[in-house]
Amino acid sequence: MAEAAVPIVTQTLPPRVPAGLARLWARGAEFLGCPIVIMGGAMTWVSERHLVSSISNAGGFGVIACGSMTPALLDAEIKATQALTKKPFGVNLITLHPMLLELADVCAANKVSHVVLAGGLPPAEAIKRVKDSGAKLICFAPALVLAKRFIKLGADAIVIEGNEAGGHIGPVSTSVLAQEILPAVRDVPVFVAGGIARGEAIVTYLEMGASGVQMGTRFVCATECIAHPKFKEAFIRANARDAVPSVQLDKRFPVIPVRAIVNKGVENFMEKQRQVIAKVDAGELNAPAAQLEIEHFWAGALRRAVIEGDVENGSLMAGQSVGMVTREQPVAEIFAELIAQAAQTLSARTGS
Repeated sequence: MAEAAVPIVTQTLPPRVPAGLARLWARGAEFLGCPIVIMGGAMTWVSERHLVSSISNAGGFGVIACGSMTPALLDAEIKATQALTKKPFGVNLITLHPMLLELADVCAANKVSHVVLAGGLPPAEAIKRVKDSGAKLICFAPALVLAKRFIKLGADAIVIEGNEAGGHIGPVSTSVLAQEILPAVRDVPVFVAGGIARGEAIVTYLEMGASGVQMGTRFVCATECIAHPKFKEAFIRANARDAVPSVQLDKRFPVIPVRAIVNKGVENFMEKQRQVIAKVDAGELNAPAAQLEIEHFWAGALRRAVIEGDVENGSLMAGQSVGMVTREQPVAEIFAELIAQAAQTLSARTGS
């Protein structure tokens, strides 16, 4: 990982979970092995050892974002995280990574308890290696048909993420996905993500049948997060309408939309697409190489913003819930707020 300011990893006791909330997410708590069934979204350059271990230490479930790491880098990151927490955490692997199988082997060698495969249909061999290691397999499903397919392939749990989320997104909102998938998928736990930043929303999805939720944007401004102060300031200043999806310029090169706070970096991405399209039209690039060049733009742009603090030209990937990020807080305090909001909602509904 790149050098950055090293925050203090919290070792505080998790806030108490009221009985009503504990009952609602009991299945998720058993599956993840944590009392607060909130998964940390895997955000490249952000979800590393310090934030991940702090989320797990505070009672939630941290997830390392492998991103484009090599197997050696991932091995070091897992070991460093294990040195900071004895609580369960997971590792998110991108299915399009050219060394996916080797990364799965690294997770197995380090006895990672949960592996998340994201970014497309995972290869059968990757699923086999994860399952053979004894880890629980979690897959992202952007539609009901894919959720059912992943379960048949061996997924032990599903994450459904709506397009309110930050980073790469699908076309359907969280509320619609929840209505479509939660009533139809009962044989494995389902976690809901995208646009969640308050306890009231958590309760709503749990009551619809979710086993827990995943949150990313809210944790960017955690005290324990290594993101550059300027990156955090951009989140604190932003409103929901500032986080918008990227635009595809040429249907020959299907760009998975990326939701980010509007800045010059968004303009730079548009210009990058124009340059790549011109190279293809001139015969200087073939289609696969062009697609890869477009995707590589985001990795570098995100690092510039998160690590170097270039919030003008870098990528400010953020979900629409960014408008509810108002200050920097320790992870344990974020959890305490969410649980208090959820408890108040449940109390109001029962009249107790």
